[in-house]
Amino acid sequence: MTCILLTGSSRGIGAAAKTLFEARGVKTVGQATSSSAVDTVPADFTDPGAPHELWEAALARAGGEIDVLVNNAGLFDPNPLDRSDIEWLDAWEDTLRINLTAAAQLSRFAVRHWQERGVGGRIVHVASRAGHRGDSPAHWHYAAAKGGMLAMHKTIARQYASEGILSFAITPGFTDTAMAGDYLESRGGPGLLADIPLGRVAQPEEIGKLIEFCALDAPPSMTGATLDANGASYVR
Repeated sequence: MTCILLTGSSRGIGAAAKTLFEARGVKTVGQATSSSAVDTVPADFTDPGAPHELWEAALARAGGEIDVLVNNAGLFDPNPLDRSDIEWLDAWEDTLRINLTAAAQLSRFAVRHWQERGVGGRIVHVASRAGHRGDSPAHWHYAAAKGGMLAMHKTIARQYASEGILSFAITPGFTDTAMAGDYLESRGGPGLLADIPLGRVAQPEEIGKLIEFCALDAPPSMTGATLDANGASYVR
């Protein structure tokens, strides 16, 4: 049976993807900052040791074999430029650690796991439109983290395809989750939709379907691809 490690599985896009995986009969080990669910490992990615602890716990629950890693956990807190230096730096480092460094650690564990087993595997990175076009003045850190995730994704795809290790990235725009809701309201609410030709933000289930496709169905020749899902608010 295929086993997937899915970070950020307790709400929003992650919860939608988890539901889709379970409907396919796929064993899914989730991660959340705190959780008492039996199929979810609590791991706080602000702790540098948490990704390793999560990986080992997920391996144990999966019987020693993980086939797919989905890097979905994210933090989207504003970091205004007029904060004190230490407040700004602390927020920068927390966002980079949760959005990029933890994903890099887990990706490294996954690649080495598949190399040691002599089998292929898949990594799905849930990045952001911000990784392409940037974000608001209070979200330098978020855009930088997601841009770094896209660069990491391309590197993994190019370097390990010959070993059957595939990498896919998804770049949502605004999605109707709790994380994006406060931001939309702070930037004018419905007025922000004028920048989205589709006229609405994405639903978590839409992004979940892209995660499901990349994790289970995408042809190997698609490795290295980045799938945009932003209502044509950014096209390239």
